Amino acid sequence: MSTTSYRYPNEILILNITLVLVLAVISLTAVATVCGSVIFVAAMLALSYIYTRSHHRSLMAGAQQITLSSAPSLAALIQDSASRLKPGPFEAYVVPEDVLNAYTFGLSSPKVVVLYAGLIKVMDEDELRFVAGHEMGHICLGHTWLNSLVGGMAGISSPSAASALLVLAFMSWNRACEFSADRAGMLACGKPEKAISALVKLVAAKRNLSTSEMEHYLKRFDAEDDNLLSDLSELLATHPMTIHRIEQLQRYTASAEYKRLAAQMNR
Repeated sequence: MSTTSYRYPNEILILNITLVLVLAVISLTAVATVCGSVIFVAAMLALSYIYTRSHHRSLMAGAQQITLSSAPSLAALIQDSASRLKPGPFEAYVVPEDVLNAYTFGLSSPKVVVLYAGLIKVMDEDELRFVAGHEMGHICLGHTWLNSLVGGMAGISSPSAASALLVLAFMSWNRACEFSADRAGMLACGKPEKAISALVKLVAAKRNLSTSEMEHYLKRFDAEDDNLLSDLSELLATHPMTIHRIEQLQRYTASAEYKRLAAQMNR
């Protein structure tokens, strides 16, 4: 006698129907999730576009556009950096606030580079070239629109563990973008010591730093990654620690790739 001869006659039929229904539900759920994710990302991009247009209009009302007539020396400096990096169409503005900050934004052309007046007070021309080149690097590498796209994807609703992983991955990519933009700033500036002093001045907020003051800040930065808490904090930050940015710049300027690109741009 077969040990399975007592199986209920419709059991296999019901099992097959159940399997088909389960697979159908899984497929429909997957399609719905994908469609919902696409709609969410598209909405994020649309909102980002609307925000950038609004921000551009408010910037034009409250900031000064950098042109050869409004700020000749600064405009020439920015044009020189742009001729080396080739970021494409962009506009540059100075915000009249005593803040040490710069940023770029834009989903469509022209992109926008924003410098705060505090930078111009603290940095010399070569250091400003590094800062401006850093922002142009973001434009050249597509970070201005990729940030909205990747940020939208990272914001898709998902289980808590998956959400945390997406956030960590997004922050890690942001930090990688900063390293890449620092390389662009280095190529625009062409002077490693000025690139490093620009990073130091973003913290020191002082135009003239003595040798001892520079050494003090470099030692302070060097101690940043000596404890686990700082390393963990960096995981949730969009920017790397200053010491990591300096170390990456030093490695890059010693590389054959940097020497090749710098020579090409100098020609």
